[in-house]
Amino acid sequence: MTVESSNQKTGIVAALRVPTAETCKDRLAASGQWLLGHLLPPLVVLASLLALWEILCSLPGAMLPAPSQVVRETWDLIVMPFYDFGGNDVGMGWQVLASLERVAYGYSLAVLVGVSLGVLIGKSTWAMRGLDPIFQVLRTVPPLAWLPISLAAFQSSNPSAIFVIFITAIWPIIINTSVGIRNIPDDYQNVARVLRLNPYENFTRIMLPSAAPYIFSGLRIGIGLSWLAIVAAEMLIGGVGIGFFIWDAWNASMLSDIVLALIYVGLVGYLLDQVVGFIGRRVTRGTSA
Repeated sequence: MTVESSNQKTGIVAALRVPTAETCKDRLAASGQWLLGHLLPPLVVLASLLALWEILCSLPGAMLPAPSQVVRETWDLIVMPFYDFGGNDVGMGWQVLASLERVAYGYSLAVLVGVSLGVLIGKSTWAMRGLDPIFQVLRTVPPLAWLPISLAAFQSSNPSAIFVIFITAIWPIIINTSVGIRNIPDDYQNVARVLRLNPYENFTRIMLPSAAPYIFSGLRIGIGLSWLAIVAAEMLIGGVGIGFFIWDAWNASMLSDIVLALIYVGLVGYLLDQVVGFIGRRVTRGTSA
């Protein structure tokens, strides 16, 4: 091939890579369709709900604040989420971070213990028959019912809240992991025997990848339950945290602060769920929930 023909070929390839006007129009059209299909519906529904809320709460005798009143009364909390005036008088950002720190500790422990017990129950029929009835009884205990026991055991509010998160999140992780392990196809185990994989290799190459969709389904449920549990537990243990902020605002009859805190709780819970779901889809290549 001559230098001239090589240059011509390079020029043709470069020209093909340059987006044409029609390609740009197609991309814009696709973007517009995505916005109309995914972004516009929730915005329309949200605007309608806010308008209805504003109308109903602006009527004479309404007991709850309207959205405009919430924004007006909580504007300082909105624009200064990380102020710190000492003690429990801190911004919403610090309140949420304090709650997230407790969730991180409790949820991480639940993941480690839950996946381990789930694998044990999934692999061992004896363990399943011995532990499953106990787990089925314990998982029906409401999260806050564990708080007095944990306070008596740990004599401190922070470890008690972490334990409540742990005991709340662990059950769906155990159940989903054990189901995933039991549903591993026999062919996979036969391959492991043929390749003479040691227990560690069998666990990391066969069991975990096969059960990952089930495991991440449990992890996704667990993170949601963790966030629910910490908000409820913090209402009782006090200190810095979004749950105690809500309870303190109720005692002070500051309903607008409560509404703003509930919005924060919902948004953070949604983000936590999406993060775990995203990791699950990446690990399982889109096969998890």
